Amino acid sequence: MKRVKSFLFAGFIFGTIVTGCTNEQDAMSSKPAKQESTKKTTAVNTSSEQTAIPEKLKKPIKIAAIMQMSIGTFSSQYISGVKEQVQKFGGDVQIYNADNDLTKMASYVETAITQNVDAILLDHGRADALKGPVEKAVAKGIPVVAFDNDLNIPGVTVIDQDDYSLAWKTLKTLAEDLNGEGNIVTIWVGGFTPMERRHVIYDAFKKRYPNIKEVAKFGTASANTALDTQTQMEAILKKYPNKGDIDAVFATWDEFAKGATRAIQQAGRNEIKVYGIDLSDEDLQMMQQPNSPWVATTATDPAEVGRVQVRFAYQKIAGEKTPNIYSLEPHLVKQADLPNKQISMKSLHEYIAGWGQSNVAISPWMKTLEEQGKTK
Repeated sequence: MKRVKSFLFAGFIFGTIVTGCTNEQDAMSSKPAKQESTKKTTAVNTSSEQTAIPEKLKKPIKIAAIMQMSIGTFSSQYISGVKEQVQKFGGDVQIYNADNDLTKMASYVETAITQNVDAILLDHGRADALKGPVEKAVAKGIPVVAFDNDLNIPGVTVIDQDDYSLAWKTLKTLAEDLNGEGNIVTIWVGGFTPMERRHVIYDAFKKRYPNIKEVAKFGTASANTALDTQTQMEAILKKYPNKGDIDAVFATWDEFAKGATRAIQQAGRNEIKVYGIDLSDEDLQMMQQPNSPWVATTATDPAEVGRVQVRFAYQKIAGEKTPNIYSLEPHLVKQADLPNKQISMKSLHEYIAGWGQSNVAISPWMKTLEEQGKTK
């Protein structure tokens, strides 16, 4: 786990990581007009070939999507995005939920290899548990695309939500709202790659804003995380019963934010504001409730994460080059930016610029493949 060596380094990772692909273009040569015309014709033919479905994708494609755990609406919307994109391409996907058991997750990778799937998608997990079976899959020629994982294996594409930016955008908003001074409760749990990355920023945040004091810190990932968090937050509120004892809550996961919000509402302590990470339809509903304490969150569209992961997998199957890492751009969503009417994630782009529109990992032949998928 990398640690912040100095605040200058923390300031560096606060910046948004932009990962892009560079297309090279051949310089135009100065040849006679007749030869230029021939070149243009060739370009048209090349374009036609690019839109044709790659040979390896002309058969039904089988995908194994293996999750460390499936908890809450973020996970359900991520799964929906995976299924939606695979179905559009006319393929089949099998979802495996390891129930937060990394040994089981590794065994699911072995199962997928035995079943000769065409690609494997990983959701969370850790390299120390998955490195062996993933290397085995790559050696067998099975493409692997991981999400929120610390794998570093040649040929494996790892995508994430840019957890450093997720944490910083939320914490910066919290600090600005508190004018750099106040008492906060932090809800966090270790053992997950994205959580560890978010905590790197939290450590730097405490140095940047020394007048913002942490009065309590807790967090548990379970089958009922939101409910467990609510119970734990209720105990914290009883320990700090007076107005001003707690000014805000920093929740590093939307399941934590949901539990904290419900506890605050039931205790009538709405002066305490909640700042979260991640977003779903259920979260939006809670943020839009009258006098909701949940005032801001930073997130990417979980369904778009799933769609991007699938598209990278199909590019790998087709033999196209894909990046080793890719970070999706997160967006800050403030309660104040939302309309009075209830909205869903599908319409959030109308209020948050760039939401759910990554336009990444798209090849010309994908439109043809989707058209073919409609006829199946």
